[in-house]
Amino acid sequence: MFRITKEFHFSASHRLTSLPADHQCGRLHGHNYVVEVELSAATLNSHGFVRDYHELAPLKSYIDEYFDHRHLNEVLGHDQVTAECLAKHFYDWCKDRLPETSAVRVSETPKTWAEYRP
Repeated sequence: MFRITKEFHFSASHRLTSLPADHQCGRLHGHNYVVEVELSAATLNSHGFVRDYHELAPLKSYIDEYFDHRHLNEVLGHDQVTAECLAKHFYDWCKDRLPETSAVRVSETPKTWAEYRP
């Protein structure tokens, strides 16, 4: 299996309202997010690629337009805007457009990652 990944960055705020009021994530706060998309294929295309990295440009546009410097609770329309939920959201978005999508990872901090992989 061949695998490629591409990384995207955005900054945004969120609040996890189901947590106790004294929990740091229950308060309004922000992160510098990293989204890593993985594409997989058993064979390469006629150019020797799983997929040309330039074909992931629509994801960058989507992130820049709808997620960067936004409040994620408003963007996604709910209050459980965790890294796990974001990984699933971006996986679904990518899978609809890029069938080779095999996983999406989201980081809120340099030491933490959440991954969605069916």
